[in-house]
Amino acid sequence: MQRLPVLYLVVSGAAPASDLPQVIAALTADWDTCVITTPEGARFFDPQQIAELTGHPVRTSFKDPDAPDVLPPADVFAAAPATFNTINKWAAGISDTLALGLLNEAIGLGLPIVAVPWPNEPLALHPAFGRSVATLQSCGITVILDLARLPGRDGAAAARFPWAALLTELARIRAAWPR
Repeated sequence: MQRLPVLYLVVSGAAPASDLPQVIAALTADWDTCVITTPEGARFFDPQQIAELTGHPVRTSFKDPDAPDVLPPADVFAAAPATFNTINKWAAGISDTLALGLLNEAIGLGLPIVAVPWPNEPLALHPAFGRSVATLQSCGITVILDLARLPGRDGAAAARFPWAALLTELARIRAAWPR
């Protein structure tokens, strides 16, 4: 039996992370999914539930240098939801969390990466955010971003995270597998 490609789903601290159980369910037929989260991201979902769904522990911090890695090596990355902070630090090459370190390494490894930024509207209009998105796109990262659909100034929940667009893009990558 051919192994499934490994998807690292990198999650930042934003409300759409609460949808992870449904997203994981949609991914399991095509991907061996591992979840890595920023320290704040873990506040928005139950890491134990996600570990049970994926069969892998949820990673939030760096391992000891001599410890074996508990996750298989990644073939593809998705950063979703990716906060204002995550996008800007990632574009600047900052690796102060495991999530950012892995995303930065993925660029260097030339792995397929899909990012779905999820700032609120005022943060999306900050000039640094646009530059950061452009930097990530120049690295070959597919960025799914519709500024008109982001949460408003008050963080209104009416905005809908584009999980379907992410799943469509991952299906496109999977259809081309193996690379």
